[in-house]
Amino acid sequence: MDERERHKQGMSARRAVLGDAHVDRAEKSRNAFNSDFQDLITRYAWGEIWSRPGLPRETRSLLTLALMVALNRPDELRMHLRAVLNVGVTRDQIREVLLHTAIYCGVPAANSAFHLAEEVFAEMDAAGGKKHRK
Repeated sequence: MDERERHKQGMSARRAVLGDAHVDRAEKSRNAFNSDFQDLITRYAWGEIWSRPGLPRETRSLLTLALMVALNRPDELRMHLRAVLNVGVTRDQIREVLLHTAIYCGVPAANSAFHLAEEVFAEMDAAGGKKHRK
């Protein structure tokens, strides 16, 4: 696969997981400083890793949530909490992942993640009604 094909595959995966609105905002904010980075994550994070057949997107999404808790990356956690519902993960499954992180990442990390998830879910519920309540 050449880089152009990898980018196209990555953009397809990125849109499927994060949603068109998020990707459109990221693309709109592309500039001379961040353009290479946007291209890199589209080709490699999304076109190479997220597009691999070895794990379903639901599993990759749940792993990503746990990793964002472990690495204390609240901005990325917030983004992936929104995205994870796009691939069919339920709030019950998210809760289980966050409980799991309490043991392996620590209670303070999980506590912060639970609070952040509640904020994200409240925002989503206010904006979209029952659409995202799984």
